[in-house]
Amino acid sequence: MLTPDDITPLFSRADGRYLFARWGRPIAPIVFGVTEETLPVIKGAMEAVVAMAGHHMAETDPELGSNCMFFFFRDWDELTEVPDLDKLVPDLAPLVARLKQAGATQYRAFRFDAQGAIKAAFVFLRMDKTLAAIPAEDLALGQVVQVMLLWSEQAFAEVSPLAIAGGRTVLRPEIGAVIRAAYDPVMPAVAEDPSHALRLSARVNLPG
Repeated sequence: MLTPDDITPLFSRADGRYLFARWGRPIAPIVFGVTEETLPVIKGAMEAVVAMAGHHMAETDPELGSNCMFFFFRDWDELTEVPDLDKLVPDLAPLVARLKQAGATQYRAFRFDAQGAIKAAFVFLRMDKTLAAIPAEDLALGQVVQVMLLWSEQAFAEVSPLAIAGGRTVLRPEIGAVIRAAYDPVMPAVAEDPSHALRLSARVNLPG
């Protein structure tokens, strides 16, 4: 059973403000910086999570072409060399400088439509020794889960959205349940009132 008190922190900002958003359009992913063998792994993770959510994928997005971009690289400075990325991610150079100073290995940025639903996501992974040691399937699943919804910055700071079951890495059942409930057609694509967590809890805990 997930209570509203369990769900609220997943979508609460550092200042205590509740903010939830899900994708408002089909997801059209593209991946940069990996081998041909790794591409199907990332695509497979995306397909599995999107299907579980009851959402949709597309080959292209009519506005952006690809609207969910995964970048794998060795050094943050490589991002400033990607053509036109600064047009998609505002203030890219200062952002890269902050991430370098912080020693960050990953960062996610979102863009939103007029209603506030997610219309694009950008996943940046600096592949240091720690990330490189993670199996591709596990890394892909974890990153896909974290772009399916606008989670709190601290949602998975202490507990991963993944778990080990039967010797393999899987999505934690309660997180999967929240994602499925969030994409229920009766639920809003955007919410700023904490009562939204009450509605999510009710759907998560529906019998059957």
